Amino acid sequence: MENQMPFNEAMFTLASGWQTAWLYWMSFAIIVTPLVLVFSKATRLDAVIVLLTNIAMLVGMGWVYEQIGYVRLLGIVHVILWTPLFIYLFLRAKNGEMPLLCRLIIWMFAATLAVSLVFDYSDVVRYLLGERDSMI
Repeated sequence: MENQMPFNEAMFTLASGWQTAWLYWMSFAIIVTPLVLVFSKATRLDAVIVLLTNIAMLVGMGWVYEQIGYVRLLGIVHVILWTPLFIYLFLRAKNGEMPLLCRLIIWMFAATLAVSLVFDYSDVVRYLLGERDSMI
């Protein structure tokens, strides 16, 4: 499927006030989390895992968008990549030895992922139940 507008334009076209704020928050969290975690030896690997997962997510979202357009099934990329990342970060924050700031950043990012995943799982289920129209 060929799309008329770039993915980021499509994403912000859909967003209303609070949705736009949420998109900016997620963008901020995606960037800041690995930047903070990389400065502690205890969380350097976590920073790399977060960074690589989010690069894969951005590439995947762009590819799925090009294939099927701006439909609810786009959430499948988050479901596939962010569910294991959420579990990993949750366990790291709960049990890992790390500085307090790093633990707080991981909890913040895990909470962000959890909220996003609620919407993503809902969107994927709605798509599978027949809501296949473009969201734009």
